[in-house]
Amino acid sequence: MIWKVIGGLLVIVGCGGFGFLVAAGVKKEERYLRELLEALEFMSSELKYRMTSLPELIGRASAYTSGALWQVFSILDRELTTQIAPNAEACLKVAVENTEGIPVLTGKMLRMLGRNLGKFDLSGQISGINFVKDACRENLVRIAKDKKERLRSYRTLGVCAGIALAIILL
Repeated sequence: MIWKVIGGLLVIVGCGGFGFLVAAGVKKEERYLRELLEALEFMSSELKYRMTSLPELIGRASAYTSGALWQVFSILDRELTTQIAPNAEACLKVAVENTEGIPVLTGKMLRMLGRNLGKFDLSGQISGINFVKDACRENLVRIAKDKKERLRSYRTLGVCAGIALAIILL
């Protein structure tokens, strides 16, 4: 009988942990999108007022990021400097693929950024960065909408699913 109780508690903890993990993933996505937006703001300003070269721009923009996003910018800087890949889009694709822990939406925004970097003249690059900034803002608004309630729901749903599964199994 004690083993059933221990098993039931482990099921509840496991399912509850999954709910908390999903909630943490949403927070991580929001944090990375905010950091990416800040880096894009910096990149846009640098291009407008200083016309910084692309490898130098990426190196400076990495100062506005942390964690896996910083790693993406660092790899991109190295790839652009050594010019192993044929263009900035391929370099960014390599950087995203070689980095663990990039959330899904942030990865999409980075790939969208890659399609715009280094292909156009100055005004084209600035408008491309602005397009990615607008997409980041839209995603942030969507994530922030009822965030507190959704996160609480994810956690509650995980725990309740664990309790229900434990009851069914016992």
